[in-house]
Amino acid sequence: MDGRMGRWADGRSITRRDAILSTVAAAGIAAIAPPIRPTAHRPSGRLKQSASRWCYRSIPLPDLCEAGKAMGLAGIDLLTSDDWPIVRQHGLVCSMGYAARRDDFIPRGFNDPANHDLLVGELERALPLAQQHGVPNLIAMFGNRQGRSDAQATDACVTGLKRIAPSAERYGVTICVELLNSKVDHKDYQGDRTAFGASIIAAVGSPRVKLLYDIYHMQIMEGDVIRTIREHASHIGHFHTGGVPGRHELDDTQELNYRAVARAIADTGFEGYVAHEFVPTREPLRSLKEAVEVCSV
Repeated sequence: MDGRMGRWADGRSITRRDAILSTVAAAGIAAIAPPIRPTAHRPSGRLKQSASRWCYRSIPLPDLCEAGKAMGLAGIDLLTSDDWPIVRQHGLVCSMGYAARRDDFIPRGFNDPANHDLLVGELERALPLAQQHGVPNLIAMFGNRQGRSDAQATDACVTGLKRIAPSAERYGVTICVELLNSKVDHKDYQGDRTAFGASIIAAVGSPRVKLLYDIYHMQIMEGDVIRTIREHASHIGHFHTGGVPGRHELDDTQELNYRAVARAIADTGFEGYVAHEFVPTREPLRSLKEAVEVCSV
C-alpha cells in the first residue's frame, strides 16, 4: 500500500488523496457506467488472490467484485468498513481492511510510543467489526523514522503491537504491518527491510501479528525476493504485488518473474492472500486478469 500510488499517464505521481477523490467521483457516475460482463470463472490455483481497490477506483465496487470473482479472485483488498458488506454480498471477502483512513496513516506508526493509544484504539474498535464481516486482516504501519534508531523503533513497535495482540487473537483477525521502500516512494519510512520487520514480529510472538510483505517495495530495497520469502514465511501474513519499476503490470515490461515468485509463495504452504496492487497502464480488468493467470500456480 502506497502514499504514492504509481503514476498517471503524464508521469505525475498518483497519491492516496488522488485515489480517494477519484473513488468519490466514480461513485457519482456509477449509475451511468456500462455493466461489466463477467466471463467464465477461472480457479486461481493454490493461492488465494485479491485486488487492491484503489488501483481500480474508476470501476464501481459491485462491478469490480463481479468481474474479479469471474476471473478467480477471492477478495478485494484495502477497504474501509463501509465497503466490507458490499464485498460479502458479492461472494468475496475484504482480504485486508483499514481500521481507519487518515492522511498520516503511513508515517504515523508503531515506532513512536506517542502513537500507541491512537493506533491501538483504532484497531480495538475495528477488530470486532472485522470478525463480524469475515475480514481476516487489518493493516498497520511501522511509521517514519524521524531520527529514531532501529533499536528504539524495535522496542516501541514490540511494545505497541503486544498491546493489540491479545485482542487480535481473541477476534481471530491478523494485524499485518507493512514493509515499504524508503528509496523511491516513502522517504524516511523505517520498516523498509524484511529483517527489521521480521525481528519485531518474532519478538511480539503472536500468530495474529504478521508482516505485509509488499513484493514491489522489497524488490526495490533488497531484491532476493524468493529466498527472503522462504526464510521468513512464518513472519508473513499477506502479500502485495506490483511490477518493478513503476508498480505496473506483472508482465515482460518489468524485472521480476512473478510466476516463479507465486510458485515460491505457494510452496511454503501459505494460506493467506496475495493481493494485486499495481496501477494498470492498459485496460484495467484485462491487466488484472492477466496478473491472476500469472499467479495461478
